[in-house]
Amino acid sequence: QVQLVESGGGLVQAGGSLRLSCVASGRTFNSYAMGWFRQAPGKEREFVAAITWSTGNIYYGDSVKGRFTISRDRAANTVYLQMNSLKPEDTAVYYCADTPVRNPYKYDYWGQGTQVTVSS
Repeated sequence: QVQLVESGGGLVQAGGSLRLSCVASGRTFNSYAMGWFRQAPGKEREFVAAITWSTGNIYYGDSVKGRFTISRDRAANTVYLQMNSLKPEDTAVYYCADTPVRNPYKYDYWGQGTQVTVSS
């Protein structure tokens, strides 16, 4: 089992920035990648970004390319999501996720989520 704890969400004005963090603990030695997803009220969960632990390969969803940056600190078992130029449509609960499977879009373990609200 892997436990994930997100932090860094909050309220920000459009055009502003936030940095989310996700700390992993437990059986992290088996992890292949960590990702960020988001879900807005009434909408399906959306892939935001992912990064592989060993090689640092990075993947982004189309809606955040050029604005969001994912990074990792392997020593701290932590993944970050730097969110710039935020828009009201970025408002959602953001979840980090972990997978031992070699697929950066499918995840087994999930955090509890952190709310991001972007005001216009």
